[in-house]
This record gives sequence, C-alpha cells and structure tokens, in this order.
Amino acid sequence: MHILTETELRALVKLDTTLIDAIADGFRALVEGHVIMPDILRLDIPEKGEVDVKTAYVKGIDSFAVKISSGFFGNAALGLPSLSGMMVLLDAKTGVTQALLLDNGYLTDIRTAAAGGVAARILSRPNSHIAAIYGAGLQARLQLKALLLTRPITEARIWARRPEQALETAAWCTKEYGLPVHACADPAEASKGADIIVTTTPSATPILLREWLEPGQHITAMGSDAEFKNELDPSIIAHASLYAADSLLQTTRLGELHHTLANGLNIELSCSTDLGTILNGKHPGRCAPDEITVADLTGTGVQDTVIAKMAYDIWKNRS
Repeated sequence: MHILTETELRALVKLDTTLIDAIADGFRALVEGHVIMPDILRLDIPEKGEVDVKTAYVKGIDSFAVKISSGFFGNAALGLPSLSGMMVLLDAKTGVTQALLLDNGYLTDIRTAAAGGVAARILSRPNSHIAAIYGAGLQARLQLKALLLTRPITEARIWARRPEQALETAAWCTKEYGLPVHACADPAEASKGADIIVTTTPSATPILLREWLEPGQHITAMGSDAEFKNELDPSIIAHASLYAADSLLQTTRLGELHHTLANGLNIELSCSTDLGTILNGKHPGRCAPDEITVADLTGTGVQDTVIAKMAYDIWKNRS
C-alpha cells in the first residue's frame, strides 16, 4: 500500500480542464448505468460539524475510492480549515488497498470545484462574463477559478455574511486571477446583472431569492450536501427553465430539490434532468439565452473515485 501526502497530491492533481473533463466523464457514467453508488453515510456531531463517507464503483475503472470527509465550520475561528479528510483507493478486482490518499480534503475541494466548472460549461450562456459568488471560503475561490477555465469571466462579485471575509476573498481573487473582484454588502446587489451565480455556503436558510433573478442567469448551488442545508429559495427551482442535478436520485433526499419538494412545490419532469444526461446528448440542456438554469451539486462518490484514480495513476507514471 502506498501513502500519498497532501503535499504530494497537490503536486500531482490540479484544478484544470483535464480534471473538469474527467469529472464530466464520471457524470456520464453515472446516468449510463455504469456506476454502483450507495447512499451517503453521514454522521452529525451536534453543534460542531459533520462527517460524510462516499464511495462508488465505476465500470471500466479498475480501482474505487472510499472517501471520509469532515466539515467543521467553526474551524475558521481556530485558524483551521473547515474541511478535512482522506481517501482510500482499493483494487476493484481483489479489494486490496492500493493507496491511502492523505489529502486533508484537498481532492474533495478541487473535484467539487470541477463539478461547478462542468455545470457552467454546459448550462450557462457561452458569453457569460460576470460571476457572483455567495460565500467567501476556499470553495468560493475555487469555484471562481473553475469558471475562469470554462467561461470568459471578466468581473466577479463576492457576498458573504461576514463582510470582512468577503473583502479579504475579493482582494485575494483580484490579485490571484488578475480581474476585478468586488465585495458586495447586499446579496441582492451581488446577483444584479450577473451571468453566473454560485452559492458555496453551509447555510440552513436561503441566501438567494427568486425575486433577485434575471432572465438568462445560471445558478450553481453546491453547499447543500445535507438535508438541513438550503441555499436557494425553493421557488427558484420550481420556476426554473431547467434544473440539473449531479444525481437526481440523491437531490430528492438532500440538496435544493429536497427543499422544493418539502415545501409542496412541483417541478415539471421535462424541466429536470441529471448533468450526465445533458453531457451524453440525451437532453438538450439550455435551449434559449433567456432561460434561467439551475445546477444542484450535492457531491457524489463517482467524483471521488475519478479523482482518486487520477491521482494514483499520475503518481505511478511518475514513479
């Protein structure tokens, strides 16, 4: 068994178009019946955080990952990252452990951002150039990077409940990405005129309201990976032109669709699909420039297997 450290993994795998393409292939496999993926196992630590266990076997990939990921959102006050974890890669033929990937959540962070890149690439208008990011943590920075890899972004806004964090993240993104990124004090103002809106928070109450939206916008919600989390006004999904999930089966139990259904709101079957169904050409996706589209990303085990296998293969080829 090989042990790969976070430092090694950061050198092996980056958030780039290669990773975005690989995650897209994982979504295709998921809807084509080539994936065995059990429900997420989640342990809630009252008033502190949560631990998720995700896994998936993908036909044609000779390894599979089991990922343990923790989210303790009070860690910022302790000077610690909110997310941590590790992945175990096992041989799909023998079950023998091949590698322990001690990534401390790094692989989860970038595979989550890559999924946002997939969603933007297939759902937003090709000329989308203004981004609004809700939340100011690491994932906000990574989601903006994913957008820069997939769309001609020239301007971005950051809104967060803590204004000082929004200012800090906006300044960091401006310096790192070389484009104007502004902190907004008003969440409604952040969405005004934006082509793509991404929510990246663990909020339990909606932070994006339907009345703020404009024709043609695309929204990616990626923070609601548990039943109690809810970033979008439930009526956004009920009235969207198109709703696309990383896994429809999963988002009926958690994520934003879960809250729409729990509020007694309906969504037309013709207006909802999986990202993989659009990717493999069995759903047209966005059909007009003025449509409002929504991607609901709750995180899937297939993403973890894809990125763990990618990291291991790159390491083997370099060894």
